[in-house]
Amino acid sequence: MDFLINAEKRDKKGTSSSRNIRREGSVPGIIYGAGKKEQTISLLKHEIAKNLEQDAFYSQVLDISLEGKKEQVILRDIQRHPAKREILHMDFQRVKADQKINVTIPLNFVNEDVAPGVKVDGGIISHLMTEIEIVCLPADIPENITVDLIDLQIDQPIHLSELKLPDGVEIPLLQHSDEDSDAAIVVIHKAKVVVEEEVEGAPEASEVASDQKNDENKDADKDSETESKE
Repeated sequence: MDFLINAEKRDKKGTSSSRNIRREGSVPGIIYGAGKKEQTISLLKHEIAKNLEQDAFYSQVLDISLEGKKEQVILRDIQRHPAKREILHMDFQRVKADQKINVTIPLNFVNEDVAPGVKVDGGIISHLMTEIEIVCLPADIPENITVDLIDLQIDQPIHLSELKLPDGVEIPLLQHSDEDSDAAIVVIHKAKVVVEEEVEGAPEASEVASDQKNDENKDADKDSETESKE
């Protein structure tokens, strides 16, 4: 999926400048990297909001149109208002076609409902990761990595090393020699059965009913004795 972002250069930096840009209905940002000077920019708020609805926008190579020229970038950071649904600032890093970059992409889990651990054994799926960091050339960045659960049994997790990666894509974590580098991604656990424990010493329902009946009989006897005396 291709993304084109329209941006304008801005010379002023700082909090006050960014605040003014947001008042005007735009989003402040910055472009850096690839051996070039940092450039502060402003972006169209409605255009950014529309693009952010697409998952691929967060990990794919984007085109920024700046003064009639296009630059290829990836989104590196988004600062959001802690209480409002407002984008405060965006950081973009320039990319070069011949230089590998680190990006984080989502995992796409498929065949969850027909996994033996779920369909046969009634287990519950636990996603231990929902995204991973990869290294590749900008042109090789996949939209996501598929994790197929078609054969997954109870308590047999799928690890990073078991993923089918596109050509040219590597997982940096697997390059480490420690045991924890090949982390588990997803596992199916047995569903827990909740058993209500009886409170020790608590009377049975039949005992309670019997006690109530005895109390009623005693009250009736007292009423009878009172009537006879009268």
